[in-house]
Amino acid sequence: MTVHDLNQLLLVCSLVLLVAVAAVRVSSRSGLPSLLIYLAIGIAMGKDGIADVHFANAEQVTQVIGYAALVVILAEGGLGTKWSEIKPVLPAASALALVGVAVSVGVTAAGAHYLVGLEWRQALIIGAVVSSTDAAAVFSVLRKVPLPARVRGTLEAESGFNDAPVVILVVAFSRPGPVEHWYLLIGEILLELAIGAAIGLAVGWLGAWGLRHVALPASGLYPIAVLSIAVGAYAAGATVHGSGFLAVYLAAIVMGNANLAHWPATRGFAEGLGWIAQIGMFVLLGLLVSPRELGDDILPAIVIGLVLTMIARPLSIVLGLLPFRVPWQQQALLSWAGLRGAVPIILATIPMVEGVEGSRRIFNLVFVLVVVYTLVQGPTLPWLARKLRLGEDADTAADLGIESAPLERLRGHLLSFSIPRDSRMHGVEVAELRLPPGAAVTLVVRDGESFVPLPATVLERGDELLVVATDAVRDTAERRLRAISHGGKLAGWLGTNGAARR
Repeated sequence: MTVHDLNQLLLVCSLVLLVAVAAVRVSSRSGLPSLLIYLAIGIAMGKDGIADVHFANAEQVTQVIGYAALVVILAEGGLGTKWSEIKPVLPAASALALVGVAVSVGVTAAGAHYLVGLEWRQALIIGAVVSSTDAAAVFSVLRKVPLPARVRGTLEAESGFNDAPVVILVVAFSRPGPVEHWYLLIGEILLELAIGAAIGLAVGWLGAWGLRHVALPASGLYPIAVLSIAVGAYAAGATVHGSGFLAVYLAAIVMGNANLAHWPATRGFAEGLGWIAQIGMFVLLGLLVSPRELGDDILPAIVIGLVLTMIARPLSIVLGLLPFRVPWQQQALLSWAGLRGAVPIILATIPMVEGVEGSRRIFNLVFVLVVVYTLVQGPTLPWLARKLRLGEDADTAADLGIESAPLERLRGHLLSFSIPRDSRMHGVEVAELRLPPGAAVTLVVRDGESFVPLPATVLERGDELLVVATDAVRDTAERRLRAISHGGKLAGWLGTNGAARR
């Protein structure tokens, strides 16, 4: 590649990103999932489009770049996942990632074989490929839908967990020869998950501990360090034949709930990288597809999708959640919210790379299925949530976005945050915050003017506060501020989350 080629490449990439950013605005107004707009951009640039872009080893390049993008997306999703939301639903999410995937694979494969006429190997590959809920679709769509914390936490954790067993199944089904000794395959899945989980938790804890005890010279280094640690967890897990996808997700969850310094800046950086990963991944997948080949596969793909969404997914939810007594309304929403996106399409490149017979048709079927059912499921989720009366309580107070900057020489931290519109901190006096000794509100910014507050100063929504806390009481002060934001001045009686003690 010459410098001239690089200049042209940078121009094209910048234009694609700008169009993709504009597409997010179009998506928010029209309700059309932005991920599909990115696919359309790729198709328009592809071999059947206006740009007629070709590249060598297309399937292998797509698979490698897709894996890399998925690592970034899982890291961003883990960093934004609240431990308080997923902790109660970890057993249920784990059951859906194992039992649910097995049920979904079996039922979908049977439908593909008996209704569409695919031979069993192709049917099993399709069943495995589409059984994984897509992290990119879940993180980008569900966080815009006001769902109860339990439902949202279950879906996010499931999407982070189920990639690992599905990848193992797709690889196993794509190998030459029949799959023998199913118990060995199940053992391999469990072993890889255990290794990935151990590495992810260890790397996340060590990374969080190191970042909390080392003050970096520039705030911009913190986001780089956090993402590097998360990606390192994936690489370490994959290198020792564990689940790298599970490792990066768990490492990101640990660091995302560790109250690290400059956290809003880190979240913003990770969110930006996540958007770039999603845009690049979908545009690349659009480049790979050939629309003229899809005509004969539209009806079979719709049939397989009906089996997946109407039978396989609901059955996997019912059986997977059988021990947890989940209300039927939540099970219905979980069944419909099994969103598919780029991950199934990326996984469909595995049999193409392995040279499986009929792999191109498998890719086309998966592509059509994902596009059609993303158009149907994503926009209808808010409507279904309202019909099932599962919308989030409007009176729920928003969490505080507290940013922490280390004061190395003073052995303390500077906490800054803005009081949200629906926070119960509105109307509370500074003295009623009852911060621990060693922490104090040092400055309030209101309507563009700053002042040093008195103990009797009444806080108002929209106020920006600066709180200085020593190392010893930093966590206690932050917990106290969050508790008052949720529970008001009586948070000491109601508990740290503003919910009554039981």
